[in-house]
Amino acid sequence: MSMPVAVLGAGSWGTALALQLLRTGQTVRLWGHRPEHIAQLQAERCNARFLPDVPLPDTLQLSADLATVLDGVKLVLVVVPSHAFAATLQQAQPYLPVDCDLAWATKGLDPNSHRPLHEVAQQYAGPTHALAVISGPNFAREVALGLPTALTVASYMPECATRVACLLHGETLRAYTSTDMIGVELGGAIKNILAIATGIADGLGCGANARAAVITRGLAELVRLGTALGGQRETFMGLTGVGDLVLTCTDDQSRNRRFGLTIGRGQSQAQAKAAIGLVEGAHAARAVLRLAAQHQVEMPICEQVSAILYQGRSPQEALQRLLARPLKPEA
Repeated sequence: MSMPVAVLGAGSWGTALALQLLRTGQTVRLWGHRPEHIAQLQAERCNARFLPDVPLPDTLQLSADLATVLDGVKLVLVVVPSHAFAATLQQAQPYLPVDCDLAWATKGLDPNSHRPLHEVAQQYAGPTHALAVISGPNFAREVALGLPTALTVASYMPECATRVACLLHGETLRAYTSTDMIGVELGGAIKNILAIATGIADGLGCGANARAAVITRGLAELVRLGTALGGQRETFMGLTGVGDLVLTCTDDQSRNRRFGLTIGRGQSQAQAKAAIGLVEGAHAARAVLRLAAQHQVEMPICEQVSAILYQGRSPQEALQRLLARPLKPEA
């Protein structure tokens, strides 16, 4: 049955999810915060900046007016960068229908408060809004093209996770459900930092052995922090943990990996960001380490990435510091 859905965020991932919702028969309204960008999408019927080879069907409604987009919808899906998440919810709050579900596919933590995004969402959602997070090993272009993929919808209210998963589930996309919101959110945030680390290692020419070691020991860091915050170990072995980690660390469609590669090859962060654009892992590094310190969790790989990004440490020195760590049991 067709449901009216609002997708907030007209970047690559927001556009891809809007197209997937259209495939499953929903009535979809896509909102972007820049009127000139929405006007371009309407004129060209493609997202030339982010997905130039994917046409936008005439059935996809486009608008820069939140009141129009949110009027009467049953699901609001927020797909904006983590640094814009709180501001977008604050802007949307007056127009949220009383009984709509509120979900997001944003990966990261709030850069100002260092909180998981479900805590931020709770500030703006009334008691009638069920909350859900969508995550998994997904590159936007492949979802937009309708290539086979899988993702997880997590909510503390299982019926909400099921409702949102049913709207996304289709012939080429398999949606799973979970009640572990914090585990799913942390997997999406930390994997981006580890993708930067893997990119740096590959940029330095460290080889396949080092790449496998960074991914595996990075997963151990994710599990340590995730379980300390109440996440379920099984979540980190699933799509939003090891699945998303492997994807982001090994494929050059990942902006975070490309950012690391550029730094490892000796270019500056400014050059890398100018070429690549938004790098969520760079925003997440400080927030994740703040959480780790609060819970007394060791995250040496994430620490070295942060030191490279914010303390001027060279990639070579960061590598040597990791290799010089004292001998210890793996588990």
